[in-house]
Amino acid sequence: MSALCRPILVSLLSGTRPGLLLVRTSEFKQRNEPLSSMSGGNSVAPPAQRTNTMMPTLNVTGSSDSHPRFLSSSSPKSEFRVKRVSIEGNIAVGKSTFAKLLQTACSDWEVVAEPVSKWQNIKSGSSKETHGSPQTTVSNLLQMMYKEPQRWSYTFQTFSCMSRFRTQLQPPPAHLLNSEGTPVQVYERSIYSDRYIFALNMFELGCINDTEWAVYQDWHSLLVERFGHQVELEGIIYLRASPEKCMERLKFRGRSEEKEVELDYLEKLHIQHEKWLVEKSAEIHFEKLKNVPVLQLDGSAEFLTDPEVRKQFISQVWYACVASLHVDMLFPE
Repeated sequence: MSALCRPILVSLLSGTRPGLLLVRTSEFKQRNEPLSSMSGGNSVAPPAQRTNTMMPTLNVTGSSDSHPRFLSSSSPKSEFRVKRVSIEGNIAVGKSTFAKLLQTACSDWEVVAEPVSKWQNIKSGSSKETHGSPQTTVSNLLQMMYKEPQRWSYTFQTFSCMSRFRTQLQPPPAHLLNSEGTPVQVYERSIYSDRYIFALNMFELGCINDTEWAVYQDWHSLLVERFGHQVELEGIIYLRASPEKCMERLKFRGRSEEKEVELDYLEKLHIQHEKWLVEKSAEIHFEKLKNVPVLQLDGSAEFLTDPEVRKQFISQVWYACVASLHVDMLFPE
């Protein structure tokens, strides 16, 4: 096959059969711009988002070349599997809202929600009995952690990570496994942000002591080594907004447990996100995670209420997840 014009299989995210997109190899290897900035017959927009305007430029970091892609994989090209992408960002930045928008935009995208309800409703048995039956106590661990962080931070961070592991280790739904397109599971945060954002932050605040932190890191590393390949990320979407904007949204949504949250706490979480996803200065213990591409989106934009912003964001994610498949991944020399 000619090196000048090789076919790239691009699965149109509409549940239909894959389409065929012809892209000049030279444009991938010589042009210092992502697919999202190509115009003319070589660019493809998501079916629900096609317009006559040029798509916004991708702002992606962490890739190994000038043409970032989420779906780089060491798996054989004949193996079609569900891809995994996480949405990361500060508290109340809009992760849940954006994840639902992505799922609505395409039937091949499935959201794995953060298991907040599990943290709010921990049922425990009691030795006390009422009319001969064991009494069940329901505890809101999220609220307990915010009210008494010194007492409950380690317990909460342990349970939140365990529950996330359990949720994300569940097999993908049948419609993703049977998809003829490019199915993507979108995680609302990952097992890595549990450790490198929230647990680390509590350790630095003194709410998790040295012994607890050593124990946390030990079992977290063990679980990643044992099960990490089942939740391995091929891309990260970083919804990036100022702590002030996040505080504004936090107050608006009015989650009762978050009444204790102060701006200073959000500022510290913002710094942790920046170190990990922007500055790349955080100490990361997993080699594959260091090379995961990061797509930055302006989380301060009103993507829920502004249809143009929403369309741009979905287009950027779509290009990162599908249209930026690299020629050499499918057709190695």
